[in-house]
Parts: sequence; C-alpha cells; structure tokens
Amino acid sequence: MEQYVEFASNHPELFLAFSVVLGLLVWNLLGEKLTGVVPLLPQEATLLINHENALVLDVREDNEYTQGHILNALHIPASQLSAKINQLEKYRNRPIIASCRSGSRSGHACRVLKKNGFERVHNLKGGIMAWENASLPLTKVKNKSK
Repeated sequence: MEQYVEFASNHPELFLAFSVVLGLLVWNLLGEKLTGVVPLLPQEATLLINHENALVLDVREDNEYTQGHILNALHIPASQLSAKINQLEKYRNRPIIASCRSGSRSGHACRVLKKNGFERVHNLKGGIMAWENASLPLTKVKNKSK
C-alpha cells in the first residue's frame, strides 16, 4: 500500500489520469443502473415494439430523419425535446425507445425523459447504425409534390 501512496505522490499527473479513466470506466459500467435507462439491442427493441406497443422516439435532426427512420417513429429533435415534452404525455404509460444515429444523443434524451417522470425509458444501443447493421428496415419520408 505504501508503494501506491508513494507512486501517487511522485507522479500526480499519472495518478490523476488513472483516476479519470477509472471513473469513466465505472460510469460506463454502472451508468445505466444509476440513470435508470435500459439500453436495448435492435432485436430487443423490435420485441418491445411488437409485444408492448413501444413508442420509438427519433431524436435526430430533420435531414437525418428524412434519410431513413424506424417505421412509425415519432420525430422530435434532441435540441427541441425539452420544449416539446408535452407531445409525449399521451405515451407516458408505454415503453419509449429513444433512437439517434449512434445512441449518444438518444442517451441524453432518455435522461430528459426520466427527469420529466417517464418511467419505461430505453435507449437503442448503437442507434440507427446498429438497427441497419442488424438488417432491420427503415422507411423514408416521401417528397411532397407541389
């Protein structure tokens, strides 16, 4: 134990870097338990959609959404979610699966939903990229003719 203390006092920068990496690793492993957000693989998400009528909340920007999205997904960009949270009120008792391109923005959206009292919140692990890699279908918004 003395060697650890001596190392920490002789190399504070390395000890600080080690502490940060260790903290991030612990957060990565325990973050979902601490936040209450359940990550779902695409196959698990399809089961939840089909058997429990889960709502898919797509939080990508408009241009990303129009390139392809999960069928019947509700589109609210992450930047507007807090302001438009009332649009989700009617889905409060249903599971909600947040999705984005890679699973990062949707993780933030899940935290916003939890903060606003939504209980059954899930994050699509890997986002739309994982959905496509699992060979699951996307639908596109059709251009409106003038």
